[in-house]
Amino acid sequence: MKAIIIAEDFAGMRAQGAGLAEKAGLEWDFRPVRIQPFWSRFPARYWPFPLKRVDPIRIPEDTCLIICIGGTGGVLGRAVARREGLPVVQIQNPRMPPRKFDLVIANTHDGITGPNVLISRNALHPVTQQKLDLARTRWEGRLKQDTRPLLSVLIGGANGRFTLGAAEADQIAEGIIAFTRRNTMQAVLTPSRRTDPAAVAIFRKRLEPHGIAILTGNGDENPYMGMLACADMIAVTTDSVSMISEAVATSAPVLIFPLPGRSSRISHFVKTLEDAGRVKLFDPEQAPWDVAPLDDTPLVAREMRRRLKL
Repeated sequence: MKAIIIAEDFAGMRAQGAGLAEKAGLEWDFRPVRIQPFWSRFPARYWPFPLKRVDPIRIPEDTCLIICIGGTGGVLGRAVARREGLPVVQIQNPRMPPRKFDLVIANTHDGITGPNVLISRNALHPVTQQKLDLARTRWEGRLKQDTRPLLSVLIGGANGRFTLGAAEADQIAEGIIAFTRRNTMQAVLTPSRRTDPAAVAIFRKRLEPHGIAILTGNGDENPYMGMLACADMIAVTTDSVSMISEAVATSAPVLIFPLPGRSSRISHFVKTLEDAGRVKLFDPEQAPWDVAPLDDTPLVAREMRRRLKL
């Protein structure tokens, strides 16, 4: 059985849809929403005839489910599902009544409820223990210089709510240096596609002299999964719900770098994980603590299959 994922072409959205499909035992394909220029100025929920405002979205005959993500993806996914006569599952708050979907999977910080709403503490994602084990085998010798514990640092970027430029990078770098010295750890850092090049330059200037590598790569050479797999501790910038969610699915304690800015939704999300003992705010003097992996994705995937009889 195959699910078609419909969303704007952002890595985090693609990962959420893939995670739900894979953990429900479904094959999947991704259909990016490509909005016609004029209509990109308006929220999709106000579009008349929404399927006429985007490039054609074609669905293969063996599709059993539409998974849509975000506000724009929700509008288009619902329209495609109605056209094709298929069930539709919405990920994230759709910004419209949940009853318009067969099922809505939201986070605690989305603040929505309903008889067809499932709540997950973390953003959905495709990280599994099997993937981590494979990545550890492939990357451990490349990431670890010696037998010291490894700190993996995951850096996001400015997103309209938080700021992450050269000044913030300098402060984060100072904290990483102090933390690794105090805890006798080695470290590696990877930026995301959103990371300001000026911030990356600061990380290289400040960290590489201390033996802390700045790693990038695509496809099989992307170090991200290896860094999750091999980490004894993980530090993540607060802007990325997706990276934090994937980090807490590992067995490593997770530290959160605060950034200038404010998001009540992300603050609520981080507080939920703090209350679960899974994350703590970054402090150079913070010692490791005992944790267990936290991942609600398999639970909601099983419940989705049960309710939709897939």
